[in-house]
Amino acid sequence: MIFSGLSPLLRVPLLSGLTREALLRMDPEIAHRATIAALRLGLAPEQEGADPPELRTTLCGLDLVNPVGMAAGFDKDAEVPKPLARMGFGMVEVGTVTPRPQQGNPKPRLFRIAAAEGVVNRMGFNNEGHEAAFARLKGAHVGAILGVNIGANKDSEDFVADYVKGVTRFADVADYLTVNISSPNTPGLRNLQADEALTRLLAAVLKARSKASVRVPVLLKLAPDLDEKALDGVARVVLATDLDGLIMSNTTLGRDTVAGLENAGEAGGLSGRPLFNLATTRLAQLRQRVGSLPIVGVGGIHSPESAVAKFEAGANAIQLYTALVFGGLDLLDRLKRGLAATVRSRGLTSVAGLTGATTAEWASGKASL
Repeated sequence: MIFSGLSPLLRVPLLSGLTREALLRMDPEIAHRATIAALRLGLAPEQEGADPPELRTTLCGLDLVNPVGMAAGFDKDAEVPKPLARMGFGMVEVGTVTPRPQQGNPKPRLFRIAAAEGVVNRMGFNNEGHEAAFARLKGAHVGAILGVNIGANKDSEDFVADYVKGVTRFADVADYLTVNISSPNTPGLRNLQADEALTRLLAAVLKARSKASVRVPVLLKLAPDLDEKALDGVARVVLATDLDGLIMSNTTLGRDTVAGLENAGEAGGLSGRPLFNLATTRLAQLRQRVGSLPIVGVGGIHSPESAVAKFEAGANAIQLYTALVFGGLDLLDRLKRGLAATVRSRGLTSVAGLTGATTAEWASGKASL
Protein backbone atom coordinates (compact mmCIF):
# COMPACT_ATOMS: atom_id res chain seq x y z
CA MET A 1 0.00 0.00 0.00
CA ILE A 2 1.08 3.58 -0.42
CA PHE A 3 1.36 6.29 2.15
CA SER A 4 1.15 9.30 -0.14
CA GLY A 5 -1.20 11.63 1.68
CA LEU A 6 1.40 12.95 4.09
CA SER A 7 0.11 16.49 4.47
CA PRO A 8 2.45 17.37 7.40
CA LEU A 9 5.45 16.30 5.33
CA LEU A 10 4.49 18.85 2.72
CA ARG A 11 5.39 21.56 5.22
CA VAL A 12 9.01 20.37 5.12
CA PRO A 13 10.99 22.54 2.65
CA LEU A 14 12.56 19.56 0.85
CA LEU A 15 9.11 18.20 0.07
CA SER A 16 7.18 21.44 -0.29
CA GLY A 17 7.15 21.13 -4.06
CA LEU A 18 5.16 17.93 -3.85
CA THR A 19 1.45 18.48 -3.60
CA ARG A 20 -0.89 15.83 -2.32
CA GLU A 21 -2.32 15.53 -5.82
CA ALA A 22 1.15 15.00 -7.27
CA LEU A 23 1.87 12.26 -4.76
CA LEU A 24 -1.39 10.52 -5.61
CA ARG A 25 -0.42 10.59 -9.29
CA MET A 26 2.85 8.82 -8.54
CA ASP A 27 3.22 5.08 -8.85
CA PRO A 28 2.01 3.73 -5.49
CA GLU A 29 5.18 1.83 -4.63
CA ILE A 30 7.42 4.73 -5.60
CA ALA A 31 5.36 7.05 -3.40
CA HIS A 32 5.64 4.56 -0.56
CA ARG A 33 9.42 4.22 -0.85
CA ALA A 34 9.77 8.01 -1.02
CA THR A 35 7.83 8.29 2.20
CA ILE A 36 9.95 5.67 3.96
CA ALA A 37 13.07 7.53 2.79
CA ALA A 38 11.71 10.82 4.16
CA LEU A 39 10.99 9.19 7.52
CA ARG A 40 14.48 7.68 7.66
CA LEU A 41 15.93 11.13 7.04
CA GLY A 42 14.01 12.48 10.01
CA LEU A 43 11.73 14.68 7.93
CA ALA A 44 8.51 13.65 9.62
CA PRO A 45 6.81 16.00 12.08
CA GLU A 46 6.92 15.08 15.74
CA GLN A 47 3.90 15.16 18.00
CA GLU A 48 3.69 18.28 20.09
CA GLY A 49 2.91 17.61 23.73
CA ALA A 50 1.67 14.51 25.51
CA ASP A 51 -1.48 12.57 24.69
CA PRO A 52 -4.57 13.28 26.84
CA PRO A 53 -4.73 10.99 29.87
CA GLU A 54 -8.12 9.69 28.69
CA LEU A 55 -6.31 7.86 25.88
CA ARG A 56 -4.13 5.77 28.17
CA THR A 57 -5.11 2.11 28.14
CA THR A 58 -3.72 -1.41 28.28
CA LEU A 59 -3.60 -4.16 25.69
CA CYS A 60 -2.48 -7.68 26.55
CA GLY A 61 -0.77 -6.30 29.65
CA LEU A 62 1.02 -3.58 27.66
CA ASP A 63 0.62 0.08 28.63
CA LEU A 64 -0.34 2.32 25.71
CA VAL A 65 -0.10 6.11 25.87
CA ASN A 66 -2.85 6.06 23.24
CA PRO A 67 -4.74 3.24 21.53
CA VAL A 68 -4.07 4.20 17.89
CA GLY A 69 -1.46 2.13 16.09
CA MET A 70 0.17 1.91 12.69
CA ALA A 71 -0.91 -1.38 11.13
CA ALA A 72 1.45 -3.88 9.58
CA GLY A 73 2.18 -3.42 5.89
CA PHE A 74 3.58 0.10 5.95
CA ASP A 75 6.97 -0.56 7.57
CA LYS A 76 7.54 -4.06 6.27
CA ASP A 77 11.25 -4.16 7.08
CA ALA A 78 11.33 -2.32 10.40
CA GLU A 79 13.04 0.72 8.90
CA VAL A 80 11.11 3.52 10.61
CA PRO A 81 9.37 2.44 13.83
CA LYS A 82 11.01 5.27 15.82
CA PRO A 83 9.86 8.10 13.51
CA LEU A 84 6.35 6.64 13.54
CA ALA A 85 6.38 6.60 17.33
CA ARG A 86 7.55 10.22 17.41
CA MET A 87 4.63 11.17 15.19
CA GLY A 88 2.28 9.99 17.91
CA PHE A 89 1.29 6.40 17.25
CA GLY A 90 0.70 4.50 20.48
CA MET A 91 1.92 1.29 18.88
CA VAL A 92 3.78 0.46 15.71
CA GLU A 93 3.50 -2.94 14.05
CA VAL A 94 6.26 -3.76 11.57
CA GLY A 95 6.22 -6.52 8.97
CA THR A 96 4.91 -8.83 7.68
CA VAL A 97 8.35 -10.46 7.97
CA THR A 98 9.14 -13.93 6.61
CA PRO A 99 12.12 -16.13 7.48
CA ARG A 100 13.79 -15.67 4.10
CA PRO A 101 13.75 -12.53 1.96
CA GLN A 102 11.25 -12.61 -0.88
CA GLN A 103 10.35 -10.30 -3.73
CA GLY A 104 6.60 -10.69 -3.45
CA ASN A 105 4.27 -10.84 -6.41
CA PRO A 106 5.02 -9.32 -9.84
CA LYS A 107 4.41 -5.61 -10.34
CA PRO A 108 2.06 -3.82 -10.67
CA ARG A 109 0.56 -5.15 -7.45
CA LEU A 110 -0.89 -2.07 -5.76
CA PHE A 111 -3.91 -0.09 -6.95
CA ARG A 112 -5.81 2.90 -5.61
CA ILE A 113 -9.59 3.07 -5.78
CA ALA A 114 -9.58 6.79 -5.19
CA ALA A 115 -13.32 7.35 -5.59
CA ALA A 116 -13.98 5.10 -2.59
CA GLU A 117 -10.79 5.82 -0.61
CA GLY A 118 -9.78 2.20 -0.97
CA VAL A 119 -6.72 0.28 -2.04
CA VAL A 120 -6.27 -3.15 -3.59
CA ASN A 121 -2.97 -4.89 -3.01
CA ARG A 122 -1.47 -8.21 -3.95
CA MET A 123 2.00 -7.51 -2.57
CA GLY A 124 2.71 -11.06 -1.42
CA PHE A 125 4.78 -10.46 1.73
CA ASN A 126 7.63 -8.66 -0.04
CA ASN A 127 10.31 -8.12 2.60
CA GLU A 128 14.00 -8.48 3.39
CA GLY A 129 13.57 -11.41 5.77
CA HIS A 130 14.04 -12.05 9.48
CA GLU A 131 17.70 -11.19 9.79
CA ALA A 132 17.45 -7.73 8.23
CA ALA A 133 14.52 -6.75 10.46
CA PHE A 134 16.10 -8.24 13.57
CA ALA A 135 19.32 -6.30 12.99
CA ARG A 136 17.35 -3.05 12.91
CA LEU A 137 15.29 -3.86 15.99
CA LYS A 138 17.95 -5.33 18.26
CA GLY A 139 18.66 -2.86 21.03
CA ALA A 140 16.27 -0.30 19.57
CA HIS A 141 14.21 1.91 21.86
CA VAL A 142 11.23 2.69 19.69
CA GLY A 143 9.28 4.95 22.03
CA ALA A 144 5.96 3.17 21.44
CA ILE A 145 4.70 -0.37 21.85
CA LEU A 146 6.42 -2.40 19.13
CA GLY A 147 4.71 -5.29 17.38
CA VAL A 148 6.33 -7.64 14.88
CA ASN A 149 3.99 -9.23 12.36
CA ILE A 150 5.30 -12.63 11.27
CA GLY A 151 4.42 -14.65 8.19
CA ALA A 152 5.46 -17.59 6.05
CA ASN A 153 7.46 -17.70 2.84
CA LYS A 154 5.36 -18.37 -0.23
CA ASP A 155 7.43 -21.39 -1.25
CA SER A 156 7.81 -22.82 2.25
CA GLU A 157 7.19 -26.55 2.64
CA ASP A 158 5.91 -25.98 6.18
CA PHE A 159 4.08 -22.73 6.97
CA VAL A 160 3.83 -23.61 10.68
CA ALA A 161 7.61 -24.01 10.94
CA ASP A 162 8.02 -20.52 9.47
CA TYR A 163 5.83 -19.02 12.18
CA VAL A 164 7.80 -20.85 14.84
CA LYS A 165 10.97 -19.32 13.40
CA GLY A 166 9.35 -15.89 13.63
CA VAL A 167 8.50 -16.33 17.29
CA THR A 168 11.97 -17.62 18.08
CA ARG A 169 13.71 -14.78 16.26
CA PHE A 170 11.65 -11.82 17.50
CA ALA A 171 10.39 -12.80 20.96
CA ASP A 172 13.25 -10.95 22.65
CA VAL A 173 12.94 -7.67 20.71
CA ALA A 174 9.18 -7.21 20.28
CA ASP A 175 6.59 -6.02 22.79
CA TYR A 176 4.14 -8.33 21.04
CA LEU A 177 4.02 -10.66 18.04
CA THR A 178 1.25 -11.00 15.47
CA VAL A 179 0.71 -14.30 13.68
CA ASN A 180 -0.61 -13.23 10.30
CA ILE A 181 -2.58 -16.02 8.63
CA SER A 182 -5.09 -13.72 6.99
CA SER A 183 -3.34 -12.31 3.93
CA PRO A 184 -5.10 -13.38 0.72
CA ASN A 185 -1.92 -12.99 -1.33
CA THR A 186 0.00 -16.10 -0.23
CA PRO A 187 -1.73 -19.20 -1.66
CA GLY A 188 -2.98 -21.53 1.06
CA LEU A 189 -2.18 -19.20 3.95
CA ARG A 190 -5.78 -18.53 4.95
CA ASN A 191 -6.35 -22.28 5.21
CA LEU A 192 -4.55 -22.04 8.56
CA GLN A 193 -7.69 -20.37 9.96
CA ALA A 194 -9.56 -23.72 9.78
CA ASP A 195 -10.01 -25.59 13.08
CA GLU A 196 -7.49 -28.42 12.83
CA ALA A 197 -4.81 -26.38 11.11
CA LEU A 198 -5.26 -23.48 13.55
CA THR A 199 -4.98 -25.83 16.51
CA ARG A 200 -1.68 -27.18 15.21
CA LEU A 201 -0.36 -23.71 14.39
CA LEU A 202 -1.17 -22.16 17.77
CA ALA A 203 0.20 -25.16 19.66
CA ALA A 204 3.52 -24.82 17.84
CA VAL A 205 3.68 -21.04 18.12
CA LEU A 206 2.84 -20.93 21.81
CA LYS A 207 5.27 -23.75 22.56
CA ALA A 208 7.99 -21.70 20.88
CA ARG A 209 6.92 -18.67 22.91
CA SER A 210 7.25 -20.67 26.13
CA LYS A 211 10.92 -21.27 25.37
CA ALA A 212 11.75 -17.58 24.98
CA SER A 213 13.50 -15.66 27.74
CA VAL A 214 10.44 -13.42 28.19
CA ARG A 215 6.73 -14.11 27.76
CA VAL A 216 5.90 -11.98 24.76
CA PRO A 217 2.17 -11.54 24.04
CA VAL A 218 1.03 -13.28 20.85
CA LEU A 219 -1.92 -12.06 18.77
CA LEU A 220 -3.62 -13.73 15.82
CA LYS A 221 -4.66 -11.68 12.78
CA LEU A 222 -7.83 -12.86 11.04
CA ALA A 223 -9.57 -12.23 7.72
CA PRO A 224 -12.90 -10.40 7.45
CA ASP A 225 -14.08 -12.99 4.93
CA LEU A 226 -14.66 -15.58 7.67
CA ASP A 227 -18.38 -16.27 8.12
CA GLU A 228 -20.02 -16.75 11.51
CA LYS A 229 -19.60 -20.52 11.44
CA ALA A 230 -15.88 -20.09 10.80
CA LEU A 231 -15.70 -17.55 13.63
CA ASP A 232 -17.28 -20.16 15.91
CA GLY A 233 -14.45 -22.52 15.08
CA VAL A 234 -11.76 -19.91 15.55
CA ALA A 235 -13.17 -18.94 18.93
CA ARG A 236 -13.28 -22.55 20.11
CA VAL A 237 -9.65 -23.08 19.19
CA VAL A 238 -8.39 -19.77 20.54
CA LEU A 239 -10.18 -20.01 23.88
CA ALA A 240 -8.60 -23.42 24.47
CA THR A 241 -5.13 -21.84 24.35
CA ASP A 242 -3.32 -19.05 26.18
CA LEU A 243 -3.25 -16.81 23.13
CA ASP A 244 -3.16 -13.18 24.26
CA GLY A 245 -5.36 -11.46 21.72
CA LEU A 246 -6.77 -11.10 18.21
CA ILE A 247 -6.62 -8.61 15.37
CA MET A 248 -9.68 -8.17 13.18
CA SER A 249 -9.15 -7.67 10.32
CA ASN A 250 -6.95 -7.96 7.27
CA THR A 251 -8.07 -7.12 3.72
CA THR A 252 -11.11 -8.60 1.99
CA LEU A 253 -11.49 -10.40 -1.32
CA GLY A 254 -15.01 -8.98 -1.63
CA ARG A 255 -15.75 -6.13 -4.04
CA ASP A 256 -19.41 -5.34 -3.40
CA THR A 257 -18.62 -1.94 -1.93
CA VAL A 258 -16.49 -0.84 -4.90
CA ALA A 259 -18.20 -2.62 -7.80
CA GLY A 260 -17.73 -0.80 -11.09
CA LEU A 261 -15.02 1.55 -9.86
CA GLU A 262 -11.60 1.89 -11.45
CA ASN A 263 -9.20 -0.87 -10.32
CA ALA A 264 -11.93 -2.71 -8.41
CA GLY A 265 -11.43 -5.73 -10.63
CA GLU A 266 -7.76 -6.13 -9.76
CA ALA A 267 -6.87 -9.31 -7.87
CA GLY A 268 -5.81 -8.94 -4.25
CA GLY A 269 -7.13 -7.70 -0.94
CA LEU A 270 -9.27 -4.58 -0.58
CA SER A 271 -8.57 -2.19 2.30
CA GLY A 272 -9.60 1.29 3.31
CA ARG A 273 -12.97 2.93 3.81
CA PRO A 274 -14.96 0.34 1.76
CA LEU A 275 -13.90 -2.34 4.24
CA PHE A 276 -15.18 -0.58 7.36
CA ASN A 277 -18.66 -2.04 7.76
CA LEU A 278 -17.64 -5.64 7.04
CA ALA A 279 -14.55 -5.53 9.26
CA THR A 280 -16.46 -3.89 12.11
CA THR A 281 -19.32 -6.36 11.91
CA ARG A 282 -16.85 -9.25 12.05
CA LEU A 283 -15.10 -7.57 14.98
CA ALA A 284 -18.36 -7.40 16.93
CA GLN A 285 -19.23 -11.01 16.07
CA LEU A 286 -15.79 -12.07 17.24
CA ARG A 287 -16.20 -10.08 20.46
CA GLN A 288 -19.41 -11.96 21.23
CA ARG A 289 -17.54 -15.25 20.89
CA VAL A 290 -14.33 -14.57 22.82
CA GLY A 291 -15.55 -12.70 25.88
CA SER A 292 -12.98 -10.28 27.27
CA LEU A 293 -10.03 -11.48 25.14
CA PRO A 294 -8.28 -8.35 23.79
CA ILE A 295 -9.07 -7.44 20.18
CA VAL A 296 -7.36 -4.86 17.98
CA GLY A 297 -9.81 -3.36 15.49
CA VAL A 298 -8.46 -2.72 11.99
CA GLY A 299 -10.12 -2.07 8.67
CA GLY A 300 -11.56 1.06 7.15
CA ILE A 301 -11.04 3.56 9.98
CA HIS A 302 -11.19 6.93 8.25
CA SER A 303 -12.60 9.48 10.73
CA PRO A 304 -13.01 10.11 14.47
CA GLU A 305 -16.55 8.73 14.21
CA SER A 306 -15.32 5.50 12.65
CA ALA A 307 -12.63 5.16 15.34
CA VAL A 308 -15.25 5.51 18.07
CA ALA A 309 -17.49 2.99 16.30
CA LYS A 310 -14.66 0.46 16.16
CA PHE A 311 -14.27 0.66 19.94
CA GLU A 312 -18.00 0.49 20.48
CA ALA A 313 -18.15 -2.66 18.35
CA GLY A 314 -15.68 -4.32 20.70
CA ALA A 315 -12.12 -3.15 20.04
CA ASN A 316 -9.60 -2.50 22.82
CA ALA A 317 -7.25 -0.64 20.49
CA ILE A 318 -7.22 0.25 16.80
CA GLN A 319 -4.80 0.35 13.89
CA LEU A 320 -4.94 2.11 10.55
CA TYR A 321 -2.95 2.49 7.36
CA THR A 322 -4.90 2.93 4.13
CA ALA A 323 -6.86 5.97 5.33
CA LEU A 324 -3.57 7.81 5.74
CA VAL A 325 -3.09 7.51 1.98
CA PHE A 326 -6.06 9.78 1.42
CA GLY A 327 -6.30 11.68 4.71
CA GLY A 328 -2.65 12.31 5.55
CA LEU A 329 -0.99 12.07 8.92
CA ASP A 330 -3.22 14.84 10.21
CA LEU A 331 -5.77 12.03 10.49
CA LEU A 332 -3.84 10.51 13.39
CA ASP A 333 -4.23 13.68 15.44
CA ARG A 334 -7.89 14.03 14.48
CA LEU A 335 -8.62 10.47 15.59
CA LYS A 336 -6.97 10.94 18.96
CA ARG A 337 -8.67 14.26 19.61
CA GLY A 338 -12.02 12.78 18.61
CA LEU A 339 -11.61 9.77 20.87
CA ALA A 340 -10.59 11.91 23.85
CA ALA A 341 -13.50 14.29 23.29
CA THR A 342 -15.95 11.39 23.12
CA VAL A 343 -14.60 9.90 26.35
CA ARG A 344 -15.02 13.22 28.14
CA SER A 345 -18.47 13.93 26.69
CA ARG A 346 -19.75 10.61 28.03
CA GLY A 347 -18.38 11.17 31.50
CA LEU A 348 -15.83 8.39 31.18
CA THR A 349 -12.27 8.43 32.42
CA SER A 350 -10.65 6.18 29.81
CA VAL A 351 -11.08 5.18 26.20
CA ALA A 352 -11.49 1.64 27.52
CA GLY A 353 -14.97 2.68 28.64
CA LEU A 354 -16.08 2.85 25.00
CA THR A 355 -15.37 -0.81 24.30
CA GLY A 356 -18.40 -2.92 23.53
CA ALA A 357 -21.08 -0.23 23.82
CA THR A 358 -22.74 -1.28 20.55
CA THR A 359 -21.42 -4.81 20.02
CA ALA A 360 -24.88 -6.32 19.66
CA GLU A 361 -25.94 -3.81 17.00
CA TRP A 362 -22.82 -4.32 14.92
CA ALA A 363 -22.88 -8.09 15.32
CA SER A 364 -26.45 -8.25 14.04
CA GLY A 365 -25.42 -6.53 10.83
CA LYS A 366 -27.86 -3.68 11.47
CA ALA A 367 -25.22 -1.06 12.23
CA SER A 368 -23.22 0.78 9.58
CA LEU A 369 -21.29 3.99 9.09
